Amino acid sequence: MSAGEERVCWELLPEVGLGPLRFGMGPVEVAGALQVSGPHERVGSPYGQEDFADGVKVFYDAGRLACVALDAVTGPQVLLEGFALAGGDPEQVQQFLLDYAAEHGSCLLYTPDGSLSLTDLGLLLRSQKVGDVWLSRPILVMEQWLESEYYRDRLPLEGPPTTAESPRSS
Repeated sequence: MSAGEERVCWELLPEVGLGPLRFGMGPVEVAGALQVSGPHERVGSPYGQEDFADGVKVFYDAGRLACVALDAVTGPQVLLEGFALAGGDPEQVQQFLLDYAAEHGSCLLYTPDGSLSLTDLGLLLRSQKVGDVWLSRPILVMEQWLESEYYRDRLPLEGPPTTAESPRSS
């Protein structure tokens, strides 16, 4: 996305997906939903990571879409009740999510790195360093991954897991 382009907005669909992407889609379906022939880059990882142009990263579990991570600057914008979740001040976005959770009875969870998650929305808020500042970066995750301490504490899954153990190795 260039500086002159208006940022596309994607709707957050709890337990379903984000924008045109739906959990459970295969790689061909994901590319089709994004209206591209394929990913910009495939990253070798146990999670089948694909990076698409315009700041969209997807992760697969057994060949099915399980996680969507958006770049804080170049990725689509995600609105929750009209509030922008991507590319904002992380503290302000976190406060908005805390207020939202209190008003709607959402279940909150903090990961070991201090990231906030609203589990009923499948939303994990991470920060991304851009230049000298940190910006908010939303990640939408299928319910099974957000409920799994193993996956949740390693999201987004860029790069190998921090331990040799995985839920499939036991």
